[in-house]
Amino acid sequence: MFLNSIAHYLPLIEISNDYFLDKNGLTDEWIYTRTGIKTRRKAGPEENANTMAIEAVKNLVGDDVEFLQDVDLIIGGTYTPFDTVGTLAHVVQEYFNISNVKTVSISSACSSLINALEIVEGYFAMNKAKKALVIVSEHNTGYSVDTDEIAGHLWGDAAAAMLVTKERSSESDFELEIMTEGLANIGKGTVGVGLQPLKEGIKMRYGKDVFIHACNYMTKVTQDILSSNGYAIGDLGYLIPHQANIRIINNVVEQLGIKPENCIVNVERLGNTGCVSTAIGLSENYEKIKERKLCCLTVFGGGYSSGAALLRN
Repeated sequence: MFLNSIAHYLPLIEISNDYFLDKNGLTDEWIYTRTGIKTRRKAGPEENANTMAIEAVKNLVGDDVEFLQDVDLIIGGTYTPFDTVGTLAHVVQEYFNISNVKTVSISSACSSLINALEIVEGYFAMNKAKKALVIVSEHNTGYSVDTDEIAGHLWGDAAAAMLVTKERSSESDFELEIMTEGLANIGKGTVGVGLQPLKEGIKMRYGKDVFIHACNYMTKVTQDILSSNGYAIGDLGYLIPHQANIRIINNVVEQLGIKPENCIVNVERLGNTGCVSTAIGLSENYEKIKERKLCCLTVFGGGYSSGAALLRN
């Protein structure tokens, strides 16, 4: 399958680390040293995961009103939904008036983008779809608790959308290879990170355990997807890791032995944007990534799960 195009949306409100000094007593220096985060974006009062998803698709479509007419599959991914019934996939279908389309929304924490792409791959393999719209959107600040000194300062909001086709539609398309793995049976698994909306906000219950497994499995899945496709680490033009924490990113870069300048990072500006983070990295750097030919997205999600997407053109 092939990635035809991608776009993203960032809310206008920017929150600096100084905001949290009165909320949880953490200074800018403390937060930055431990996370690499300086600022993050926050959805406005009238925004949520659904509205941001629509804005991302608008940015993808531009002025081309016919762009979405042949879409026959919409996959949405989020762990911070506005509505668990009228999901972001359904809302996008409604807003853009797309008929004769299958709609599915999923959640696998910060791995949701890669899992969404794998679902598309399955529909394509079964000849049940040919042109898919994949949207990921996270309204983390709608669920996080600012006074939480462990995790309240980590999160940012954003959305991204991409058009994926079964067959190549242009010479500039990226061919996509996907690899995922559920990891709930290792470490703290399903309790490492938690979000129980009826009880509490997003909780980082076992940060050290998350750190260790995120580093190891993001490294492993990158090595595995490259190897299975006949590539070595030295062939990789760019790496776009999940943007949870700069220490995790640096650890993965070191384990893989790639040059830091070949790793795309946005966590300093945007915080942890969940499953949207790698999509933003790809969207913001799309043209220069094309010049390097080979790019890998690598992710780790609470729950636990890992995944990678290899892009080549």
